[in-house]
Amino acid sequence: MTQATAPSVPAKSTQWRQLVLGIILMMSISSSQYVWTLFVDPIQKHLGGSLAAIQVTFSIFVVLQTWFSPFQAFLIERFGPRLLMTIGSLLIGASWFFSATVSSISQLYLTYGVLGGIGSGIIYVGVIGLMVRWFPHRRGLATGLVAAGYGAGAILTTFPIAHMIKTSGYSHALVIFGIIQGVVGLIAAQGLVKPPSYQPIISSIANQSKSYRPSEMLRTAPFWLLFVMMSMMSTSGLMIVSEVGPIAKDYGVSHSLVLGVAALPLSLTLSRFTNGITRPFFGWLSDFIGRENTMLIAFSLEALSIVLLISFVTNPALFVVLTGLAFFGWGEIFSLFPSTLTDFYGSEHATLNYGLLYMAQGVGALLGGPLSASLESATGSWTPVFIIVALMDVFTAILAVTVLKQLHKRWTQVTETVAKQSLAE
Repeated sequence: MTQATAPSVPAKSTQWRQLVLGIILMMSISSSQYVWTLFVDPIQKHLGGSLAAIQVTFSIFVVLQTWFSPFQAFLIERFGPRLLMTIGSLLIGASWFFSATVSSISQLYLTYGVLGGIGSGIIYVGVIGLMVRWFPHRRGLATGLVAAGYGAGAILTTFPIAHMIKTSGYSHALVIFGIIQGVVGLIAAQGLVKPPSYQPIISSIANQSKSYRPSEMLRTAPFWLLFVMMSMMSTSGLMIVSEVGPIAKDYGVSHSLVLGVAALPLSLTLSRFTNGITRPFFGWLSDFIGRENTMLIAFSLEALSIVLLISFVTNPALFVVLTGLAFFGWGEIFSLFPSTLTDFYGSEHATLNYGLLYMAQGVGALLGGPLSASLESATGSWTPVFIIVALMDVFTAILAVTVLKQLHKRWTQVTETVAKQSLAE
């Protein structure tokens, strides 16, 4: 038996510096997805067209953010995070800046959708991929914290953007905040670096699994189960993300006052907070009670909040509270799924591997945005959309504690056997 040598561990100061920069970068791209709903109504009035046609912009944004991510992850591995994150930040700023001048829906697709989606995808998959490698012992917490930056970053911009749209128009808001986001991201990107070649000190034989290349991962069942589960959760969440503005308008609560503040921006601000805090919270929890058990709790919570929202959607105060609770039950998918994926397939190829899983978010965008708007248009009610969301949440929660948990158990047993054989050689 060969004697294993203890590897060097990166300095904690370097780890935490990378984490802070990752959070800032995630915050700089947050508004593109989570404040989009504020622009829907004024853009529709300016350009014309149906709600479904305008929401195609959101789908293009998320599809390109996610479906290009494997290629973007490859470029990050090839050229390093600093260069690619710089490009991503410039694209995000440009997408908002040029969206302010569009005169047709097709131009909106190219600017906000294409430029923004590609730029956001570069930063999102790159930061997540870096964090699971910088924090091998606390993947859930680390990915949760940077994902919180993406989920909660729009807290800082929701009210200012809503106010600017009201007082100066949506075009002015796009220009000003496009410049701000681009500059902030550009500065933060300059400090990002790859972690050193590092394999964490092994605390148990079961953890001595090899790192799987994407081609190997794609031939295994756990990846495709995770892909289906994340697709369903992304669909359910993006239905609410993209349509919360129109829903509030249709039920007459968007301008109702709650604690002296209009219900819609207050709902968006609270949702950004809950959507942010849920990611490190459930990521941290999953490090202790297991990913699958955490999924059961979180996904069931979202289903419950959606069912309650159906019943009390016309009450402005409850609308604010329940939309916030729904996001608390949804946003943690962006810490739980990358952590679970790395548990199965190792950290060496984490950026590329997560790029492939992250494409599930694109599936959710195709179904969640235009489909929900079309379904509402066909039925004349948002209730069918709410019901579908709740059912998807429940089904995915059941999959987590039945099929996924069993696959994980078998995977660990096989890994342990292989590790013991390797140590014996």
